[in-house]
Amino acid sequence: MKVIPFKIPVSQAESVIVNEDILPFFYGHMHRHKEMQLSLILKGEGTLIVGNYTQSFKPGDFYIIGANQPHILKSDTSYYNSALPGGVHAIHIFFEHEHTLSNLINLPEMEFVKRFLDKTCQGLQVPEEYAPEATKIFMKVSRSSGLKRLLSFIKLIQYFSRNLTDYKSLSTGFASAPFPEAEDSRMNEVYQYTMKHYAENITLERIASVVHITPQAFCKYFKKHTCKTYNAFLNEIRINEACKRIINGESTCISSIAYATGFNSAINFNKVFKKTTGKSPSEYIREYKREWKRAIKMIKQPA
Repeated sequence: MKVIPFKIPVSQAESVIVNEDILPFFYGHMHRHKEMQLSLILKGEGTLIVGNYTQSFKPGDFYIIGANQPHILKSDTSYYNSALPGGVHAIHIFFEHEHTLSNLINLPEMEFVKRFLDKTCQGLQVPEEYAPEATKIFMKVSRSSGLKRLLSFIKLIQYFSRNLTDYKSLSTGFASAPFPEAEDSRMNEVYQYTMKHYAENITLERIASVVHITPQAFCKYFKKHTCKTYNAFLNEIRINEACKRIINGESTCISSIAYATGFNSAINFNKVFKKTTGKSPSEYIREYKREWKRAIKMIKQPA
């Protein structure tokens, strides 16, 4: 399976495209498109992969994904099992600034837009302290059309460019050229296999065999394209899944969660959890509950 070149449905009358997903689960394939993408998660949980970056997503999360960045919002397994209508809900804004909006963005008055887009081309997550105001403007963009939509979109970018000084990057911080198509396919095989088998003992020999190269060659290949080791990536996937299990109350025993997500001991699990999230499991639970209350409050606010 390769990274799918995805075609955004484009209206001839609109430069800024809005799509709303109300589905049983999110689109389940690694894909990319020429447009930059702003996404607001209103309902649903799972794992976000953008290029070589992985983290869990939840309601209230607000992302900017760069043009041609391979990405996937992979819903939790429970959404695929239940397949309930309206199980997930997100709104996406797409814009193609290098050609469609280039004449506007290259105007001297729009320099702030150009600087912001250049700075965020590798993707970012909007911090929670900026999300309420950004969401109000975002919803105005999604609910308008024509010139009103374009002006609201410019207002949203203006808000970001003036206020967004601290954010979480959706990359390693290293700029890199897009993968050739063959590399897209190979990296996607690694991602998909890891997502399916993370709870098992995935040795370097095993994962290297997925893409038909030696373990030594795989280590160099993965590090070259992600700026991290495969073991670090695997631990990120496992910790993301552990976070979801803890929050969903699937077990009251940390040890059982540790073993269920591929760790060989609770001690190792706690060590990796702290290193990955910066918090202990109990600290993570408390912070998540606070963020959840803020997210619900934000979503209920009128645009």
